[in-house]
Amino acid sequence: MRRFLSFKYAFEGILYVLKTQPNARVHLIISVAVVLAGLWLGLSRIEWAILVVTMAVVWAAEFVNTAVEAVVDLATGERHPLAKIAKDTAAGGVLIAAFLAVLVGLLILGPPLWARLFGQ
Repeated sequence: MRRFLSFKYAFEGILYVLKTQPNARVHLIISVAVVLAGLWLGLSRIEWAILVVTMAVVWAAEFVNTAVEAVVDLATGERHPLAKIAKDTAAGGVLIAAFLAVLVGLLILGPPLWARLFGQ
C-alpha cells in the first residue's frame, strides 16, 4: 500500500506541475511535436533513445525548478537575496536543459526533416 501511495503522490506532483506551470505546458506541446516529427521521420532506436533522454532531462529540470520555488516560498514570505539566487539558479538549470534539447533536436531531426521537406 505504501508503494501505491508513492506513485499516487508522484502523479499528483505531475498534475500540479502541468496545471500550474505555463512553461511545463510549453514543454508538453514541444514534446508532443518532437514525438510526432520523430514518428513521421522514422527515427532509429538510438535517435529515439537520445531524444527521450533529452526530453526527460528537460522535464526533470522543470519539476526540480518547481519544487525549489515552492520550498523557497515556504521558507520565506519575503524577498531575500538567497531566495532569489535559489530560484534563479533553478530556472537557469531549466534553461540550460532546454537549450541542450533544442540543439539535440536540431542535430537529430534537422537533417531528415530538411531532406523530407526540401528533397535531397
